[in-house]
This record gives sequence, C-alpha cells and structure tokens, in this order.
Amino acid sequence: MDELRRRVYGAGHDDPHAYAVPGHDYVELVGGPLDGLLLDVTGLTHQERTAGAMLITNQGQFGPGGRADYEPRAGDHGRWDWAGDVP
Repeated sequence: MDELRRRVYGAGHDDPHAYAVPGHDYVELVGGPLDGLLLDVTGLTHQERTAGAMLITNQGQFGPGGRADYEPRAGDHGRWDWAGDVP
C-alpha cells in the first residue's frame, strides 16, 4: 500500500490531512486498537522516538479516554508494537 494513502493517528474522518504527507516522518503502529495507522513523529527528538507513546483511543480495552501503549520495535525504527492498554 502506498504510504501516502495510509491514515494517520489522530486525524478525523473529515480531516483534509487524514493521510500521510510528503516530508514527514512516520512510524507504523502494529497490533492493538490502532493497528495499521501511521504516527507522525516528525517533531520528536531521538529520545522521544525511542521512548514510545501512550496514545489516546476509544477502541481499546478501557473505552473512550483509554490509552494504548506503543513501543519501538527493536531493530526496526519504522514500526512501534502494541504493549497493552491502560486506563
């Protein structure tokens, strides 16, 4: 699939920027409730990129307001794996 036609985490369905844009850096979210979405990491420092993220999602185990924990995949800087849901 063409990366520029992949949906970006946090973009609404009517958002004109719902898909990846050239010149930005993305990681693919793998597994869990956000599987397949891209996360824009363009403005993150190296330290922030290696720390992963707790991303708000309505689709996780804890429903609206819950978070999905995604951590960088060892040896693959382009993918973050789901580590579980938190309230």
